[in-house]
Amino acid sequence: MKPSRSEFITVRNLQYHIRHWGSDGAPKLFMLHGWMDVSASFQFLVDALQRDWHVIAPDWRGFGRTDFAETGYWHPDYLADLEAVLQHYSPQQPVNLLGHSLGANIAGIYAGVRPQRIARLVLLEGFGMPATRPDDAPKRYATWLDELQNPPGLRAYASQADVAMRLQKNNPRLNDVHAVFLAGHWAAPDCSGNWVLQADPQHRLTNPTLYRVEEIMACWREITASVLWVEAKNSELVPRFGPPEIARTEIDRRIAHIADVTILMVDDAGHMVQHDQPETLACAIENFLA
Repeated sequence: MKPSRSEFITVRNLQYHIRHWGSDGAPKLFMLHGWMDVSASFQFLVDALQRDWHVIAPDWRGFGRTDFAETGYWHPDYLADLEAVLQHYSPQQPVNLLGHSLGANIAGIYAGVRPQRIARLVLLEGFGMPATRPDDAPKRYATWLDELQNPPGLRAYASQADVAMRLQKNNPRLNDVHAVFLAGHWAAPDCSGNWVLQADPQHRLTNPTLYRVEEIMACWREITASVLWVEAKNSELVPRFGPPEIARTEIDRRIAHIADVTILMVDDAGHMVQHDQPETLACAIENFLA
């Protein structure tokens, strides 16, 4: 595995953990991880890259080794954190930006809000969430208030091996070596010796704010960078949008709002496509960035 190094910078009053791979003088490639994940999730993708890249990958607020946020977790905060990170490492030059899942959602919105800051954009499984209706609001707010009275927790595991088994249960394509590696970054032992996820339990609270997909697509329409849109053939997220034909129609409707987009469907891969087919993905990314 290619070695990575850690750096901590202050981002909007939080100590942010930034993982780096490659030499400082190499072309920069920023990578944004997904929900309940960490920056080390990109290790296998970085290993498969053939060119010398300076990969810069933050742990989002409340994940990995970055501080937890006392005020909770709202999408606008992720956008502001991303802008601060990009300003720190590339204040003048437009950047190559890659995001997975939650990270792809943030990257896609940001690329429309700040189009001049993005040179090329790679969105891995960046579908967004199913559309909501205004009538959903009362129940969502009530659920959120109820959960605040009884906050959710995170399960503890007896060992790193147990964490690895949990990861392989979520993704049967994950081999033993990769599962153990990820377990060592996804979780850490507490003072009792139990392994707990490196994530703030508040992430499991229901978001009381409805997901308004029309607003997201309005941002996508403002993207000026070329976009590589990557889907996994066996994505676990697609069924959330309904039966296959309905889901495909909705996803294609969303993609149509991106002006300059190349679509890649990756065979034999699920939502964690960077784990399942890192070589295929790395080749496509480097060809796209070239």
